[in-house]
Amino acid sequence: MQCIHAFRIRGVRVLAAAAVLAVSGCWSNDTTAPTASINSPSYGDVSADNVPQRRTVNLHPNVQVHTSAGDFTIQLDAESAPLTVDNFLDYVNAGQYKGTIFHQVYDGFIVLGGGYDAKFKERPTQPPVRNEAHNGVKNTRGTIAMARQLDAIDSATCQFFINLDDNPSLDFTGSQADQYGYCVFGKVIAGMDVIDQIGKTPVHTTPQFENVPVQPVVIESMRCIP
Repeated sequence: MQCIHAFRIRGVRVLAAAAVLAVSGCWSNDTTAPTASINSPSYGDVSADNVPQRRTVNLHPNVQVHTSAGDFTIQLDAESAPLTVDNFLDYVNAGQYKGTIFHQVYDGFIVLGGGYDAKFKERPTQPPVRNEAHNGVKNTRGTIAMARQLDAIDSATCQFFINLDDNPSLDFTGSQADQYGYCVFGKVIAGMDVIDQIGKTPVHTTPQFENVPVQPVVIESMRCIP
């Protein structure tokens, strides 16, 4: 079994503060909640017609990924991994993934991408996100998870992988760095055939990485959809 720890992912800094869910982009489908002045004649009227609507947050937003190999859709899981989803959507909304590639592919294991362009220039990243692999969600076929360094639990930034099979070796099993696992934060709900096709693309070894697709598989866009 190949080990995702071996992937060369650089740029580790410590994230010391907890993130707050942002109500933007994929997060909310509502309009601005109404407000009322304390001097309004209706102030204190608690009838159903006068209760302000609460803004609701979509905890399972969908992201469509358009690639040179075809399209697929991911449903994110902010219920189980709120910090990770927030981090991922920050990159999506910033256009971080446009022009990046799936730079390593292991048929029957995973496809890894999100960190490099077609010339293998590494994209700049934000500080790492807290690893939420202890959430109990497993690395099963079709799930998306964050890549990280072997020796640093909280080292994930923008690189992600999609599981081509059930991969229990990547799940949380303990508190040490080599046991903590890789945080699952969503799953592919459409276009898994495209992911399988990417997994079977011919690969070669380069000075930087092994199992690099001979023909680059480029992420042309990512966007939130209803």
